[in-house]
Amino acid sequence: MNRVYLDHNATMPLRPEARQAMVDAMDLVGNPSSVHAEGRLAKSLVEKARAQVASALGADGADVVFTSGATEAAALAHAGRGLHGAAVEHDAVSAWIVEDLQVTPQGTVQIPDANVASVQVANSETGIIQSLPQGLAVSDLTQAFGKIPMAFNWLGCEMALISAHKLGGPKGIGAVVLKRGADLAAQLKGGGQEMGRRAGTENIIGIAGFGAAAAAAARDLDQGRWDEVGALRDRLEARLHEAAPDLTIPGAGVPRLPNTSCLVSRGWKGETQVMQMDLAGFAISAGSACSSGKVRASRVLGAMGFDETDAASAIRVSLGPETRSDDVDRFAHAWLAQRKKHRARAA
Repeated sequence: MNRVYLDHNATMPLRPEARQAMVDAMDLVGNPSSVHAEGRLAKSLVEKARAQVASALGADGADVVFTSGATEAAALAHAGRGLHGAAVEHDAVSAWIVEDLQVTPQGTVQIPDANVASVQVANSETGIIQSLPQGLAVSDLTQAFGKIPMAFNWLGCEMALISAHKLGGPKGIGAVVLKRGADLAAQLKGGGQEMGRRAGTENIIGIAGFGAAAAAAARDLDQGRWDEVGALRDRLEARLHEAAPDLTIPGAGVPRLPNTSCLVSRGWKGETQVMQMDLAGFAISAGSACSSGKVRASRVLGAMGFDETDAASAIRVSLGPETRSDDVDRFAHAWLAQRKKHRARAA
């Protein structure tokens, strides 16, 4: 069976550029904090990757602080600040915020005071893109980075969160990006690494892969690859909706990531769909990867006003740069066949 991977929002396959950069980094002996030649060589690799990430993100002049991933980045950016957000945020952010911002049925977040708010650019489950005000305290760019044109410098937020494996880099490496001069209290202490903001010997293999992946992702974006992905996503949704007119696509009427489809087929549990499609050779999910293993309705859709039955009937299909038209057509055929069987059993 030729499997089709349609879960890029959970993690994107490792880019060859990132793989090669990581292999090359494995041969470096020195510790980046050492002052000898070997240490300086390792340090130069870290700084090269830092510059690659900053350039790809449009964060020239900002500080990029490497972490073990976006979850640690969220903790570092939010700890002790009491920021306000909405129930559509990723669990890694929700753990640190007061969830009192309102969400419209279209999935957009109402932000009365940007200076004390933490709001994502794009949602991992629905793909819905927020229109953010200037002066936001923190923004989660994890899903948006590398998929849509954007720049940290013109977003106007104080801090941002990013992750390597969402754009084709390795797992286990992320970063907090800060406006130069922004205050960030270290949570991991004991050394002066990362400008004194995150102690611990740098993960130079992961950092090298992050930098290479960010540069490759910026190239894909410049060359219009994600426009092509968006056309495939629209083709998939049109075919499914034509054959299943009662299908609901949250966020279909507002700006979304070009690769993301949230599909609600009322009464057909998302977990069941994921298992059936897995057996048919397709990798999809029933929500964000950090929560999809839990049997519960989508709190993102709940925040948008969907009832529990609909919120528990959602799946996420997320395409990537290597997705082809045949992949989309095969998925549509298989999903519609399984839906027909489900409806026959439920009748």
